Amino acid sequence: MPPSKLKGACHCGKLRLDIELPSPAATYPPRACDCDYCRKHGAAYVSDPAGRLHIEVRDPTALGRYRQGDGRADFLLCRNCGVLVAVTYAEGARLYATVNSRVIEGDPGFPDATPVSPRTLDADDKVARWKTVWFGDVTIGANGSPG
Repeated sequence: MPPSKLKGACHCGKLRLDIELPSPAATYPPRACDCDYCRKHGAAYVSDPAGRLHIEVRDPTALGRYRQGDGRADFLLCRNCGVLVAVTYAEGARLYATVNSRVIEGDPGFPDATPVSPRTLDADDKVARWKTVWFGDVTIGANGSPG
């Protein structure tokens, strides 16, 4: 099965995503988190620990970060257009992330979203889960450069 190379962005394009999934997009049902924050944003997440993600920040003033819940993960959103693009978790020098599937361009062919309830996990169990399902090869850079 060929990998899926996908692109995504916030509405105004100041935050752009390059996504590489090792399998076809049709094999990744997005995860619709049931927390209040994700529900209010209509977010459903896609990731693969064997994939890669690069977040290009075309305007550094546009990158907003918001922490809620256990306060361990950063929700990345565009301060200009308000779109939630991804969630990251840093441990030491390693960055993990998941992408809001709603920002991916075109119709990649994802199946219907599957509801998930991370609220039922304690903070340490959430981190353990993120490490097993989120991207583990993540870079954030300005104007296309990794950072």
